[in-house]
Amino acid sequence: MRILLLTHSFNSLTQRLFGLLRQQGHQVSVELDIADVVTEEAVAMFKPDVVLAPFLKRSIPESVWARTVCLVVHPGVPGDRGPSALDWMMMRDEAQWGVTVLQAVADFDAGEVWAWEPFDVRPQATKSSIYRREVTQAAVVAVLRALACFVPGQLAPATAATSTCNDSSSPGQWHALMSQDARRIDWVRDTTHTVLRKIAAADGFPGVLDVLWDQPCRLFDAHPASSAVRNQFEASLPGEVLARRGPALLKRTADGAVWISHVRPDDGTAARADGSSVLKLAATRVFATQAASLHELAAPLMRNDDEWDELRYREFGPEGARVGWLDFEFHNGAMSERQCLRLRDALRWVRTRPTQVLVLAGGQDFFSNGIHLHDIEAAQRVTGDSAADASWRNINAMNDATLEVLTLTDRITVAALHGNAGAGGCFLALAADLVWAHEGVVLNPHYKNMGNLYGSEYWTYSLPRRMGDAASRALMQERLPLSAPEAVAIGLLDDCLAADSAAFGHQVLARCLTMASAHDLAQRLKTKQAQRERDEMRKPLANYREEELTRMNRNFYGFDPSYHVARHHFVFRKPHAWTPRHLALHRELKPASTTPKPA
Repeated sequence: MRILLLTHSFNSLTQRLFGLLRQQGHQVSVELDIADVVTEEAVAMFKPDVVLAPFLKRSIPESVWARTVCLVVHPGVPGDRGPSALDWMMMRDEAQWGVTVLQAVADFDAGEVWAWEPFDVRPQATKSSIYRREVTQAAVVAVLRALACFVPGQLAPATAATSTCNDSSSPGQWHALMSQDARRIDWVRDTTHTVLRKIAAADGFPGVLDVLWDQPCRLFDAHPASSAVRNQFEASLPGEVLARRGPALLKRTADGAVWISHVRPDDGTAARADGSSVLKLAATRVFATQAASLHELAAPLMRNDDEWDELRYREFGPEGARVGWLDFEFHNGAMSERQCLRLRDALRWVRTRPTQVLVLAGGQDFFSNGIHLHDIEAAQRVTGDSAADASWRNINAMNDATLEVLTLTDRITVAALHGNAGAGGCFLALAADLVWAHEGVVLNPHYKNMGNLYGSEYWTYSLPRRMGDAASRALMQERLPLSAPEAVAIGLLDDCLAADSAAFGHQVLARCLTMASAHDLAQRLKTKQAQRERDEMRKPLANYREEELTRMNRNFYGFDPSYHVARHHFVFRKPHAWTPRHLALHRELKPASTTPKPA
């Protein structure tokens, strides 16, 4: 089947569907929803059987949906309509929700339902997390079910499949875009649960409008404070900012406190692309002066379950067959210089622990996405700093963390990808001995989409040792996402375990405990150490790093501004003027010849 993905952006859901549909043998191309005339042109060029819209912010033109089957993925149950489906669902504290695939018509979300898939709403999860995990998985099931209803030459689903494909024809109730009034936090009356729910329902976009130190700002990524932390501030008042930890500020609620890790200053005007005031950054960075006067409540790496911090370390199994487990839950997978150095220091401390296997677990939604582009962009507006200097510091800190993994030779290292990984985050994972993921993970093992960035994290060492030189070069040039099964097939990953993140962690731990107690572990470690010594004699890791950083230096400081332009456009979400050619495959197709063939 020829399927055109029409989407506002090439987001995580679109990437998952892109990889899955190609894997199933469909011819898939992508067109970003830029303008009606561009969409019409794409349909005319590609002549798709189906236009599939995983993520749209406006209607498909009638000139397209009246002639071609257009299926829209809506993150809501049949009958739900409107642009804030997940926001309203979370504010209502729904226990179950779903994803609907419906046919595009003139009215938004009002077309015939071809398929839908329910899911349980994960408690305490953010909107973005639910979208990346439950919504994406349900969308995959619903889309495949809907495509099975397609009949060539017909705009309606197969009659025989109507009972299973067409679960509802009711247009249902329209829910308007959720306003900030509906999200507003009353710090005197709202409980911690209510505050967390409001911020979680606005996660990613648009955030919850609030005020810190008389500065209007939007709040993101909140976590409950432990009872031990709350007890230190019993005399404080609701709404008071009490302490700091890493990127986060601690703010009192009616019955407790929450850690708020990220904010975006808001002056009441539309977001501008001319200053860091509209960037979402760590709360302690945006309010650095005020935060400096607060007490830093540091948390140890090994701690109780209810104590939040970005990094956490645990151990499992008996002495002599022990597994270490290091989580690093960095917001959206972006790793600033500070976060890279924290990870480096954590890895150095982990070396002192008596374990036989170390699991690098990353975060639940992202393993890692590499250097922190928002932080780098913000450096442009700091006196005496620059984006080039910030990029240089960040990539060196990222390399430092990666080097700790590469040189950890006295135990087996496993990178366990619960979530997606991109750019430098992929190559941080490849520094481990074994790299495992579940079926829902999507990888972007390349850098070139960010203004022809060359990349570092020792990729010129770790990638060819897995795939060989020629395949490595081809992968870096292709610039397309890979599903976890595809990555296993080409040798990028070692194994794809469970179908989803929930079962994945249990399977990883069980495998690692078995590996830690294996009779041949000592021999396996000797082989690993000998290989590292041979590799070092052939070409030291320092040489790989120097060569990569020479190329990166040109990206950061050279005459070609492509990286800086691409980064600026990315962090400010500037709309695309065209669809990148590596996605819009239909724009590379030659038009069919109209010249009659000789008899």
